[in-house]
Amino acid sequence: MSLKSASLTSASFTAVALLLTLGTASAQQTIIAIDGSSTVFPITEAMAEEFQKANKGTKVTVGIGGTGGGFRKFCRGEIDIADASRPIRDVERDECKKNNVDYIELPIALDALTVMVNPKNDWANELTVAELKKIWQPEAQGKVTSWKHVRDSFPDRPLKLYGAGVDSGTYDYFTAAIVGKEHSSRGDFTASEDDNVLVQGISGDVNALGFFGLAYYLENKAKLKAVGIKLDDKAKAVMPSVETARDGSYQPLSRPIFIYVSRKSVETRPEVAKFVEFYLDKKNAAKLVRDVGYVPLPENAYDVFMLRFKERKLGTAFHGSKTGISVEELLKTPLVN
Repeated sequence: MSLKSASLTSASFTAVALLLTLGTASAQQTIIAIDGSSTVFPITEAMAEEFQKANKGTKVTVGIGGTGGGFRKFCRGEIDIADASRPIRDVERDECKKNNVDYIELPIALDALTVMVNPKNDWANELTVAELKKIWQPEAQGKVTSWKHVRDSFPDRPLKLYGAGVDSGTYDYFTAAIVGKEHSSRGDFTASEDDNVLVQGISGDVNALGFFGLAYYLENKAKLKAVGIKLDDKAKAVMPSVETARDGSYQPLSRPIFIYVSRKSVETRPEVAKFVEFYLDKKNAAKLVRDVGYVPLPENAYDVFMLRFKERKLGTAFHGSKTGISVEELLKTPLVN
């Protein structure tokens, strides 16, 4: 055999060995499947990236199908964890129960749902809850079409609205808190599950008003202007921020956000349990939640929810639509399965 032939044969064996090694490594790799809220996505993505650095054999996939879309997959048993920017609904609980999907509800951070206008808007620095309701309630469609319709002192300029997609938990929470009924609003607004689409719309339209989570606002502060929220005409306007979400003064748009974990996934796959414990570790949570622009829970809350997870306590602390709930209330509310 010539030296050249021997070299080629050696190279071939090396290539085959490499492919077999890669194939074996790929086969050994485990996958944790997560989908749901685009609001919770930045936190879960950050957690997944850090977890994968220390756990090379595990891949964590994170989708952004919206809270409702995530729950549909979760309650069919298609994913291990659902990201949610609102609590699970009764109808979703029933679907999970029908499919024998038991879940552990874990609040993981706070969010200040942010109302924004274009930076060139020099008339709307603050709005009352009543004015927001006047804008967004179903009866407003085709009637409240100008900024002047919102407040007499505002200019007679067309009102262009942008908001979270109707399958998102952000939309559900906003409508419950502002309109008074979840999933109830006018339909003539630009809706998207992709918050980047909303950023582009509001930043490109001087007449725009829209809403989404605090993290995406903080990420795009140069392109957007946040509006202060007043509970009524006599109240002081409160701006959305990490501080006002934490102290409970930003009402009614401060909210907890969640992950829902499949008990079956946890009990049959150790990597899922390991990831959730990593997620709830107060050192990881305090740093990563803050890094992506959200509000960490108090340290004692992470301790309580870590214990809830380790004891596999099932069910939800929510029954029906609730807004403006504090962390202290969350810690005291019993779970309903």
